[in-house]
Amino acid sequence: MKHIDDRANEASTSKSAASKYASSNGVAPDAAASPASAPAQPRRRWPRRVAIVLTTLAVLLFVCAAAFLVYASDYYHAGTSAQAALTSTPEIPVAQGDGFVAFGDPDASAGIVLYPGAKVEYTAYAPLARELAKQGYFTVITEMPFNFAFFGIDAADRVRDAYPQVKSWWVGGHSLGGSMAAQYAATHASDPALAGLVLLGAYTASDLSATDLGIISVYGSNDQVLNRSKMADSAPLLPPDARTVEIPGGNHALFGDYGAQSGDGVATITHTDQQLKTASIVDAYLTARENPNPTALPAAA
Repeated sequence: MKHIDDRANEASTSKSAASKYASSNGVAPDAAASPASAPAQPRRRWPRRVAIVLTTLAVLLFVCAAAFLVYASDYYHAGTSAQAALTSTPEIPVAQGDGFVAFGDPDASAGIVLYPGAKVEYTAYAPLARELAKQGYFTVITEMPFNFAFFGIDAADRVRDAYPQVKSWWVGGHSLGGSMAAQYAATHASDPALAGLVLLGAYTASDLSATDLGIISVYGSNDQVLNRSKMADSAPLLPPDARTVEIPGGNHALFGDYGAQSGDGVATITHTDQQLKTASIVDAYLTARENPNPTALPAAA
């Protein structure tokens, strides 16, 4: 009996000690005395919720990517004149490179890299490139991923690396291609081999006002795609000797050969006329930059 009483006293003492410890530490005595009786924690569901969110995002990303690919696949194709202009001749050799096509003498002193407009096959600008090559400029048109120049802003680097013997380069482009060429020019403005920028039915969103780059901007009087208001607003972003020249009767699409463009105005000249005039205007400006003569600069619009 004594042993039984001793065990009872020990149990009572242990329980009393546990209660005192629990009280001093802010724990309910029952919880301290009987840990097994604590209520079960609710089951966490966040892994399942995260999986649902990630799956939803993946589906949305897939749908957006598919929609973009469908949109990008419906682009303007090069016309028959452009395809004919790709033929190499003794006068104007044509060479296909890695993501570009080159026209003229690769040993020319000056080269021009052209970025195509949005959703336009790059070879559609072959007639214009050929005319510029006739003026003595090694002219290269770059192919763009999905036919959007903002996926290939640095495409000019690939061309310049392929032809290191060309000492002076101009970058330019049509529409979106011109705006992306302007961005390229802004980030390479301190490069002594970069002479300037050629904008065709385009405007810059990059500030080039403090650079030494030459800039010639050409557009058609009947161009209804070019945002004239934004072009006017971008004028302060150009350096003082930049020139803007309007081609009477020209429109947006005739810088290339890819058919009529949605939303464009009706041209009253042919695409051959517009491309000849463009090449002449660009040549006059580039020549004047190389041999400064204010009277030789194209008249501003």
